[in-house]
Amino acid sequence: MRFFLAVVLSAAAVCAADSSRRAPGFSLPDVKAQQHDLADYRGKVVILDFMQTSCPHCTAFASILNEVQQKYGDRVAVLSVVNPPDDQNKVNSFIAAHRLTYPILFDCGQAAYSYLRTASFDIPHLYLIDGNGGIREDFGYSDAVKDLFEGKGLFPHIDALLPGGPAAPAGKKK
Repeated sequence: MRFFLAVVLSAAAVCAADSSRRAPGFSLPDVKAQQHDLADYRGKVVILDFMQTSCPHCTAFASILNEVQQKYGDRVAVLSVVNPPDDQNKVNSFIAAHRLTYPILFDCGQAAYSYLRTASFDIPHLYLIDGNGGIREDFGYSDAVKDLFEGKGLFPHIDALLPGGPAAPAGKKK
């Protein structure tokens, strides 16, 4: 009985050490009707951004996400998700205006609800998902975390999730 109790307590300690919750799965289309399944990004850090094309904070964050793509390349996947009233025309215009290289996905609210667990939410809202599919951090826009959405505050959070540390600057070897 003591052995069993020790095993149960050890397992509980291991589970408690990893406080991340599993990222809910989804498969959502982009503007070209290509499906993006979260499971396809396993092994990479995923930046999941719930946004709206008319949101000024989302516009600023789009520039940061472009920088993320340039700095980390294929080590990090960036996925933005919009809900109605955004439509294909608004998203195409947003992509062109900001020269985005990452996909913006269309959701009817189901994926947003499975992450946010509320009927309404502030945007942008950011989830950092590790390579094993666990949500490690999430941030809703506020003055307290403004630097994540409009400055360089996101990069140390990404670096902490990458196996092997931060990306080497372009043109330099690690």
